[in-house]
Amino acid sequence: MRTVYLDELFLLNFVVDYLLLLAAGRLAGEVLRRGRLALGALLGASYAAAIFLPGCAFLLHPLCKLGAAVGMVLTGYGDSRRLLRVSLVFFAVSAAFGGGIFALNTLGSRGLALENGVLSSAMDLRLILLSAAGCYVFITLIFHRSARHSSPQELVPAVLRLDGRQVALMALVDTGNTLTDPATGRPVMVAEGEKVVPLFPPGRAPRPEELRDPVALLERLDGEGWHGRCRLLPYQAVGVECGMLLALRLDGAKVGTEDCGRLLLALSPTRLTDGGGYCALIGT
Repeated sequence: MRTVYLDELFLLNFVVDYLLLLAAGRLAGEVLRRGRLALGALLGASYAAAIFLPGCAFLLHPLCKLGAAVGMVLTGYGDSRRLLRVSLVFFAVSAAFGGGIFALNTLGSRGLALENGVLSSAMDLRLILLSAAGCYVFITLIFHRSARHSSPQELVPAVLRLDGRQVALMALVDTGNTLTDPATGRPVMVAEGEKVVPLFPPGRAPRPEELRDPVALLERLDGEGWHGRCRLLPYQAVGVECGMLLALRLDGAKVGTEDCGRLLLALSPTRLTDGGGYCALIGT
Protein backbone atom coordinates (compact mmCIF):
# COMPACT_ATOMS: atom_id res chain seq x y z
CA MET A 1 0.00 0.00 0.00
CA ARG A 2 1.42 3.37 -1.00
CA THR A 3 1.61 6.14 1.59
CA VAL A 4 -0.72 9.08 0.92
CA TYR A 5 0.32 12.50 2.22
CA LEU A 6 -2.78 14.56 2.95
CA ASP A 7 -1.12 17.94 2.35
CA GLU A 8 0.05 16.99 -1.13
CA LEU A 9 -3.24 15.28 -1.94
CA PHE A 10 -5.19 18.35 -0.74
CA LEU A 11 -3.06 20.75 -2.81
CA LEU A 12 -3.23 18.59 -5.94
CA ASN A 13 -7.02 18.26 -5.79
CA PHE A 14 -7.44 21.95 -4.99
CA VAL A 15 -5.47 22.98 -8.07
CA VAL A 16 -7.14 20.44 -10.37
CA ASP A 17 -10.66 21.20 -9.07
CA TYR A 18 -10.07 24.92 -9.52
CA LEU A 19 -8.90 24.41 -13.08
CA LEU A 20 -11.84 22.12 -13.86
CA LEU A 21 -14.29 24.73 -12.54
CA LEU A 22 -12.48 27.44 -14.46
CA ALA A 23 -12.51 25.41 -17.68
CA ALA A 24 -16.22 24.66 -17.28
CA GLY A 25 -17.02 28.34 -16.79
CA ARG A 26 -14.97 29.43 -19.79
CA LEU A 27 -16.48 26.78 -22.06
CA ALA A 28 -20.02 27.60 -20.91
CA GLY A 29 -19.47 31.34 -21.48
CA GLU A 30 -20.08 32.06 -17.80
CA VAL A 31 -18.94 35.03 -15.74
CA LEU A 32 -15.90 33.93 -13.75
CA ARG A 33 -15.74 34.90 -10.08
CA ARG A 34 -12.38 33.49 -9.12
CA GLY A 35 -12.95 33.81 -5.39
CA ARG A 36 -16.03 31.61 -5.63
CA LEU A 37 -14.18 29.16 -7.85
CA ALA A 38 -11.46 28.93 -5.22
CA LEU A 39 -14.09 28.20 -2.55
CA GLY A 40 -15.56 25.47 -4.75
CA ALA A 41 -12.11 23.96 -5.26
CA LEU A 42 -11.51 24.18 -1.51
CA LEU A 43 -14.68 22.16 -0.93
CA GLY A 44 -13.56 19.51 -3.43
CA ALA A 45 -10.07 19.29 -1.99
CA SER A 46 -11.41 19.01 1.56
CA TYR A 47 -13.66 16.16 0.50
CA ALA A 48 -10.72 14.41 -1.21
CA ALA A 49 -8.60 14.64 1.94
CA ALA A 50 -11.45 13.66 4.28
CA ILE A 51 -11.91 10.33 2.49
CA PHE A 52 -8.59 9.10 3.87
CA LEU A 53 -9.33 10.10 7.47
CA PRO A 54 -10.28 7.39 10.00
CA GLY A 55 -14.01 6.80 10.25
CA CYS A 56 -14.83 8.62 6.99
CA ALA A 57 -15.20 5.58 4.74
CA PHE A 58 -18.90 6.47 4.26
CA LEU A 59 -17.74 9.36 2.07
CA LEU A 60 -16.86 6.80 -0.62
CA HIS A 61 -20.57 6.29 -1.31
CA PRO A 62 -21.49 7.46 -4.83
CA LEU A 63 -24.11 9.83 -3.45
CA CYS A 64 -21.47 11.52 -1.31
CA LYS A 65 -19.21 11.91 -4.33
CA LEU A 66 -22.07 13.34 -6.37
CA GLY A 67 -22.98 15.68 -3.52
CA ALA A 68 -19.42 16.98 -3.32
CA ALA A 69 -19.33 17.63 -7.07
CA VAL A 70 -22.68 19.40 -7.03
CA GLY A 71 -21.56 21.44 -4.03
CA MET A 72 -18.47 22.57 -5.92
CA VAL A 73 -20.53 23.75 -8.89
CA LEU A 74 -23.09 25.50 -6.69
CA THR A 75 -20.32 27.26 -4.78
CA GLY A 76 -18.69 28.48 -7.99
CA TYR A 77 -21.77 29.23 -10.11
CA GLY A 78 -24.81 28.96 -7.84
CA ASP A 79 -26.35 32.29 -8.91
CA SER A 80 -25.87 31.72 -12.64
CA ARG A 81 -28.82 31.65 -15.01
CA ARG A 82 -26.87 28.99 -16.90
CA LEU A 83 -26.37 26.73 -13.91
CA LEU A 84 -27.59 23.60 -15.69
CA ARG A 85 -25.35 24.26 -18.67
CA VAL A 86 -22.21 24.94 -16.64
CA SER A 87 -22.96 21.88 -14.48
CA LEU A 88 -23.15 19.61 -17.51
CA VAL A 89 -19.94 21.07 -18.90
CA PHE A 90 -18.22 20.59 -15.55
CA PHE A 91 -19.19 16.91 -15.39
CA ALA A 92 -18.11 16.50 -19.02
CA VAL A 93 -14.65 17.96 -18.49
CA SER A 94 -14.28 16.02 -15.23
CA ALA A 95 -15.15 12.80 -17.03
CA ALA A 96 -12.66 13.65 -19.78
CA PHE A 97 -9.98 14.34 -17.19
CA GLY A 98 -10.67 11.07 -15.37
CA GLY A 99 -10.59 9.19 -18.66
CA GLY A 100 -7.22 10.73 -19.43
CA ILE A 101 -5.81 9.61 -16.09
CA PHE A 102 -7.16 6.09 -16.65
CA ALA A 103 -5.59 6.02 -20.12
CA LEU A 104 -2.22 7.11 -18.74
CA ASN A 105 -2.33 4.40 -16.09
CA THR A 106 -3.26 1.82 -18.73
CA LEU A 107 -0.20 2.85 -20.72
CA GLY A 108 2.00 2.29 -17.70
CA SER A 109 2.29 5.79 -16.22
CA ARG A 110 2.22 5.95 -12.42
CA GLY A 111 2.67 9.70 -12.02
CA LEU A 112 -1.03 10.42 -11.45
CA ALA A 113 -3.61 7.99 -10.10
CA LEU A 114 -7.21 7.88 -8.95
CA GLU A 115 -7.47 6.32 -5.49
CA ASN A 116 -10.87 6.04 -3.85
CA GLY A 117 -12.20 8.23 -6.61
CA VAL A 118 -9.86 11.17 -5.90
CA LEU A 119 -6.63 12.26 -7.51
CA SER A 120 -3.27 11.39 -5.96
CA SER A 121 0.30 11.56 -7.18
CA ALA A 122 3.73 10.23 -6.37
CA MET A 123 5.40 13.21 -8.07
CA ASP A 124 6.99 16.16 -6.29
CA LEU A 125 5.07 19.40 -5.84
CA ARG A 126 6.45 21.20 -8.90
CA LEU A 127 5.52 18.35 -11.22
CA ILE A 128 2.08 18.19 -9.62
CA LEU A 129 1.39 21.85 -10.45
CA LEU A 130 2.82 21.54 -13.96
CA SER A 131 0.71 18.44 -14.60
CA ALA A 132 -2.44 20.17 -13.36
CA ALA A 133 -1.80 23.17 -15.61
CA GLY A 134 -1.15 20.85 -18.54
CA CYS A 135 -4.43 19.03 -17.91
CA TYR A 136 -6.28 22.36 -17.92
CA VAL A 137 -4.78 23.37 -21.26
CA PHE A 138 -5.50 19.95 -22.75
CA ILE A 139 -9.13 19.92 -21.61
CA THR A 140 -9.71 23.47 -22.82
CA LEU A 141 -8.31 22.65 -26.26
CA ILE A 142 -10.39 19.46 -26.53
CA PHE A 143 -13.63 21.26 -25.67
CA HIS A 144 -12.78 24.54 -27.39
CA ARG A 145 -15.31 24.03 -30.18
CA SER A 146 -18.21 24.06 -27.73
CA ALA A 147 -17.29 27.55 -26.57
CA ARG A 148 -17.54 29.27 -29.96
CA HIS A 149 -19.95 32.17 -30.27
CA SER A 150 -21.61 30.47 -33.23
CA SER A 151 -23.24 28.03 -30.86
CA PRO A 152 -27.05 28.34 -31.16
CA GLN A 153 -27.37 28.60 -27.38
CA GLU A 154 -25.43 31.88 -27.44
CA LEU A 155 -27.59 33.52 -30.10
CA VAL A 156 -31.12 34.64 -29.24
CA PRO A 157 -33.84 36.44 -31.23
CA ALA A 158 -34.79 39.89 -30.00
CA VAL A 159 -37.85 42.03 -30.72
CA LEU A 160 -37.59 45.77 -30.01
CA ARG A 161 -40.57 48.16 -29.84
CA LEU A 162 -40.68 51.95 -30.01
CA ASP A 163 -43.71 54.22 -30.58
CA GLY A 164 -45.79 51.44 -32.12
CA ARG A 165 -42.99 50.32 -34.42
CA GLN A 166 -40.86 47.23 -33.97
CA VAL A 167 -37.85 45.44 -35.37
CA ALA A 168 -36.66 41.84 -35.01
CA LEU A 169 -32.99 40.96 -34.99
CA MET A 170 -30.53 38.37 -33.73
CA ALA A 171 -28.54 39.17 -30.59
CA LEU A 172 -25.52 37.58 -28.96
CA VAL A 173 -25.65 37.15 -25.20
CA ASP A 174 -22.09 38.28 -24.46
CA THR A 175 -20.75 37.96 -20.92
CA GLY A 176 -17.88 40.22 -21.93
CA ASN A 177 -20.25 43.11 -22.65
CA THR A 178 -20.37 45.04 -19.37
CA LEU A 179 -22.16 48.15 -20.69
CA THR A 180 -24.96 48.98 -18.26
CA ASP A 181 -27.66 51.59 -17.85
CA PRO A 182 -26.39 54.14 -15.27
CA ALA A 183 -29.97 54.79 -14.11
CA THR A 184 -31.00 51.16 -13.48
CA GLY A 185 -27.78 49.12 -13.55
CA ARG A 186 -29.36 46.78 -16.11
CA PRO A 187 -27.48 45.62 -19.23
CA VAL A 188 -27.62 47.84 -22.30
CA MET A 189 -28.19 46.32 -25.72
CA VAL A 190 -25.81 47.52 -28.43
CA ALA A 191 -27.14 47.19 -31.99
CA GLU A 192 -25.90 48.17 -35.42
CA GLY A 193 -27.58 51.49 -36.23
CA GLU A 194 -28.55 50.48 -39.75
CA LYS A 195 -30.42 47.41 -38.44
CA VAL A 196 -32.86 49.40 -36.26
CA VAL A 197 -34.02 51.89 -38.93
CA PRO A 198 -37.63 50.54 -38.73
CA LEU A 199 -37.88 51.93 -35.18
CA PHE A 200 -37.82 55.49 -36.54
CA PRO A 201 -40.48 57.39 -38.52
CA PRO A 202 -39.84 57.51 -42.28
CA GLY A 203 -36.97 59.82 -43.15
CA ARG A 204 -35.86 60.38 -39.53
CA ALA A 205 -33.61 57.40 -38.95
CA PRO A 206 -29.96 58.28 -38.21
CA ARG A 207 -27.66 58.16 -41.19
CA PRO A 208 -24.30 56.33 -40.90
CA GLU A 209 -22.36 59.58 -40.71
CA GLU A 210 -24.70 60.87 -37.97
CA LEU A 211 -24.07 57.79 -35.83
CA ARG A 212 -20.37 58.71 -35.82
CA ASP A 213 -21.28 62.12 -34.33
CA PRO A 214 -23.71 61.20 -31.54
CA VAL A 215 -23.68 64.72 -30.01
CA ALA A 216 -24.98 66.34 -33.21
CA LEU A 217 -27.43 63.47 -33.69
CA LEU A 218 -28.80 63.97 -30.17
CA GLU A 219 -29.36 67.67 -30.87
CA ARG A 220 -31.16 66.84 -34.12
CA LEU A 221 -33.48 64.28 -32.51
CA ASP A 222 -34.20 66.55 -29.54
CA GLY A 223 -35.26 69.25 -31.97
CA GLU A 224 -37.65 66.80 -33.65
CA GLY A 225 -39.56 66.02 -30.49
CA TRP A 226 -37.49 63.15 -29.13
CA HIS A 227 -36.32 65.05 -26.05
CA GLY A 228 -36.09 62.71 -23.05
CA ARG A 229 -36.13 59.64 -25.27
CA CYS A 230 -32.45 59.87 -26.30
CA ARG A 231 -29.22 60.23 -24.34
CA LEU A 232 -25.47 59.89 -24.72
CA LEU A 233 -23.89 56.80 -23.24
CA PRO A 234 -20.13 56.65 -22.54
CA TYR A 235 -18.33 53.39 -23.25
CA GLN A 236 -14.89 51.84 -23.38
CA ALA A 237 -13.64 49.24 -25.83
CA VAL A 238 -10.43 47.93 -27.32
CA GLY A 239 -8.72 50.92 -28.93
CA VAL A 240 -11.32 53.34 -27.53
CA GLU A 241 -10.48 54.82 -24.14
CA CYS A 242 -13.68 56.86 -23.84
CA GLY A 243 -16.30 57.01 -26.57
CA MET A 244 -19.95 57.99 -26.87
CA LEU A 245 -22.95 56.20 -28.32
CA LEU A 246 -26.45 57.49 -28.87
CA ALA A 247 -28.88 55.47 -26.76
CA LEU A 248 -32.68 55.20 -26.98
CA ARG A 249 -35.12 54.24 -24.25
CA LEU A 250 -37.35 51.59 -25.83
CA ASP A 251 -41.01 51.06 -25.02
CA GLY A 252 -40.41 47.32 -24.75
CA ALA A 253 -37.99 44.57 -25.65
CA LYS A 254 -38.04 40.80 -25.62
CA VAL A 255 -34.68 39.02 -25.73
CA GLY A 256 -35.06 35.29 -26.17
CA THR A 257 -37.85 34.36 -23.78
CA GLU A 258 -37.14 37.19 -21.36
CA ASP A 259 -39.22 40.36 -21.29
CA CYS A 260 -36.68 43.14 -20.72
CA GLY A 261 -39.18 45.99 -20.54
CA ARG A 262 -37.95 49.53 -21.27
CA LEU A 263 -34.47 48.48 -22.32
CA LEU A 264 -31.80 51.03 -23.20
CA LEU A 265 -30.60 50.55 -26.79
CA ALA A 266 -27.22 51.96 -27.89
CA LEU A 267 -26.67 52.50 -31.61
CA SER A 268 -23.31 51.37 -32.99
CA PRO A 269 -21.94 53.23 -36.04
CA THR A 270 -19.98 50.13 -37.09
CA ARG A 271 -20.75 46.47 -37.63
CA LEU A 272 -20.50 44.28 -34.53
CA THR A 273 -19.42 41.11 -36.30
CA ASP A 274 -18.00 39.87 -39.56
CA GLY A 275 -20.40 37.13 -40.55
CA GLY A 276 -21.19 36.04 -36.99
CA GLY A 277 -24.92 35.83 -37.58
CA TYR A 278 -25.93 38.60 -35.16
CA CYS A 279 -26.20 42.38 -35.20
CA ALA A 280 -26.70 43.16 -31.51
CA LEU A 281 -24.97 42.43 -28.21
CA ILE A 282 -26.34 42.29 -24.69
CA GLY A 283 -24.63 41.36 -21.43
CA THR A 284 -25.93 39.17 -18.64
